Amino acid sequence: MSAAPRHELRTVRNQGMTFLALAFLFSIFVNLLMLTGPLFMLQVYDRVLGSRAVETLTALFLLVALLYSLMAMLDFARGRIVARFGARFQSQLDERVFDATLRRALYPQARSAPATALRDLESIQNLCASPVLLAVMDIPWTPVFLAAIFLFHPLLGWLAVTGGGLLIIIALLNQAMTHRKVAAAQSASARANAFSEHARQAAEVVRSQGMQKDVTLRWLNQRSDALRQTVAASDWTGSFTSLTKSLRLFLQSAMLALGAWLVLQNEMTPGAMIAGSILLGRALAPVEQAVGQWGMIERARAAWVSLNRFLDQTPPEIPRTKLPVPAARLEAKSLTVVPPGAATPTLRNVTMSLEPGRALGVIGKSGSGKTTLAKALLGLWRPTAGEIRLGGATLDQYDSTDLGRHIGYLPQQVTLFNGSVAENIARMSANPDAQAVVEAAKKANAHELILTLEKGYDTFLEGNDSQLSGGQKQRIALARALYGDPVLLILDEPNSALDAEGTEALNAAVRGLKAAGKSAIIMTHRPQAISECDDLAVVEKGQLVKFGSRDEVLSSMVQNAGAIKRNISQAAN
Repeated sequence: MSAAPRHELRTVRNQGMTFLALAFLFSIFVNLLMLTGPLFMLQVYDRVLGSRAVETLTALFLLVALLYSLMAMLDFARGRIVARFGARFQSQLDERVFDATLRRALYPQARSAPATALRDLESIQNLCASPVLLAVMDIPWTPVFLAAIFLFHPLLGWLAVTGGGLLIIIALLNQAMTHRKVAAAQSASARANAFSEHARQAAEVVRSQGMQKDVTLRWLNQRSDALRQTVAASDWTGSFTSLTKSLRLFLQSAMLALGAWLVLQNEMTPGAMIAGSILLGRALAPVEQAVGQWGMIERARAAWVSLNRFLDQTPPEIPRTKLPVPAARLEAKSLTVVPPGAATPTLRNVTMSLEPGRALGVIGKSGSGKTTLAKALLGLWRPTAGEIRLGGATLDQYDSTDLGRHIGYLPQQVTLFNGSVAENIARMSANPDAQAVVEAAKKANAHELILTLEKGYDTFLEGNDSQLSGGQKQRIALARALYGDPVLLILDEPNSALDAEGTEALNAAVRGLKAAGKSAIIMTHRPQAISECDDLAVVEKGQLVKFGSRDEVLSSMVQNAGAIKRNISQAAN
């Protein structure tokens, strides 16, 4: 596997280092200007109150107001810079992550990866847009402020260092003791959400089979477990946050008490006492804020590791030289396919060919390897051995987008998207070609069907939740497969939801495709579906047991071949 993807996050981060460097530079000025408050208190208590100089107090106040105004502008600017760094980080990776999620979704063992990767990217962006990142930038100034307290009196300095050390120890304990609890809570919540989504998608089965009570109970158990672990993690982080806040307030009070005692001993001035207390609060504030928002930091850290691993396992596609539109000639030689994540092949040593203007029917029992063959011919699963050629070029020589335009696909389980009928036929193009959309619908014999809808081609579909019947969805999906004039059409159980009219429309589409010099492959076990097939391939247990003309294969492989031929003849007539 290429090592390039391993550093994609670092590369994007390094490209935005100018943003971070500028924000850190602003942090330097902001923290320097924060010294204005202690210095002001030092001057007021040690000079103004003793001399009763109103003019000096007015001048100091105006200077402090000016410096704090400048600090506010710089603090606001660095916040905007960091937020834009987060937005730039996400925008540069959005397309890459989304593309990777679509490809990983093809792997049976990685169904949850897409949503997880997108949430990981959002978690990192949320950290960049939150004040806690600015607090992390301010933490390096904590030793500087603590060192400044030593200038007032060593005892104050040691008290501040001791308090700061305690806060750091608490922060480390927080990280060590809450890391696993937060991760376990997130994992439990993700499982509950995944189960609820599966139940939503299978709502018809859940309701019709009387499963609602049991499914709800199972989801409530998962949800309760997630809530329990979330509350437990929140209790731990909350206890550390409360401890940190209380300790900081106590240290400031202790600083005032020790400073007052030193003033009574004539070892320091009242202004130094107040200034030391302010400096201590400023030194410990970013540590307290970081501990209080440790959950966000921990989520972002885990998201960084998870996203890095995800992108490493899903390298970007290599750019391909654009090839011309291929001839409708398909060849498979010694094809062996092992599904992603599986250990054994589900398709072995398959050799067959399909010439332009012909249709091939692939028949076999469920689990025989028809779906594996379809995914291999579509380029979704790469061959473990052998090769597949379209128009003389192997499938991996085509760019995935170009290959999708050359091969139309109608899956057994039709999926429509949120958008108009025209947009669904145009494969969700932002600017559908109206003429090509109508032409594809006519090829699929779906034009009149679409015109009967409320707004015709502009009817908005709520994805698979639309009110269309299964047959209507399948005919719209067939039009989508024919959009762009593909040279090869692959149909997986195409008439599983079609009535007699829909089946005839499908056969007419295949006839039109063959007449145009294109080819088609139909995965099916129904005689009506192979009425337009010129050749047949019989697949059993992942092996091609027979390949040849339709009538010859039927005569040699099927006992009731005569009855099937009569059914085919009736369907053709």
